[in-house]
Amino acid sequence: MISAPCRLGILATLIPGLPVTFTEMKDATSLSDGNLHVQTRKLADVGYISINKTSRGKRTVTEFRITDLGLEKLRLHVMKLQRILDAESTAQAPAKSGKPADDSAVWA
Repeated sequence: MISAPCRLGILATLIPGLPVTFTEMKDATSLSDGNLHVQTRKLADVGYISINKTSRGKRTVTEFRITDLGLEKLRLHVMKLQRILDAESTAQAPAKSGKPADDSAVWA
């Protein structure tokens, strides 16, 4: 569930524990409205985030928060990734291919 980059980005944005509005999340993750809606719904369905909708005047504001379960699952995911990196650093270095390093953009 967490390994999808868009869902990982959503959870990472929520780590401080403060509520994040739909617009703030959209800006932070660069996801489209539809994709953000689908991915946050998936995370909410498994209990990793909560979604709260409130009325502010004539508008409805959607806010997301990470849950205790979501924070724990994210920690476990990061620990697994760290074990992979630790195992890789003790393994034999891969042969150089002569190709330049991959400088593609990575979501941060």
